[in-house]
Amino acid sequence: MTAYLIVDMAIHDPQGYEGYKREVPAFVAKYGGVYLARGGTHEVLEGNWAPTRVLLFRFPDRQAIKNLLRDPEYQRLKAIRHATAFSDLVAVDGLEPDPPSG
Repeated sequence: MTAYLIVDMAIHDPQGYEGYKREVPAFVAKYGGVYLARGGTHEVLEGNWAPTRVLLFRFPDRQAIKNLLRDPEYQRLKAIRHATAFSDLVAVDGLEPDPPSG
């Protein structure tokens, strides 16, 4: 089942974050992910959530998201993200069935 990754990120070291930003798209693509929103203008319409920088990705399934985050080669980038930004990540299943294999 298609899954979405929602990320709220507050970058506190923009210069240090540039390396992560430059390299992470290859890992997103490696696991079938697609950027749907990447830090664009957002508006809270109800509630108390105060996101800073919102990113939205679509992946083939939730396992693909977990596999990306656990990828041994991604760990170096994850360390950069943790050192340069505060981030919250949420995975949510979509309504679309799994794409046909082939």
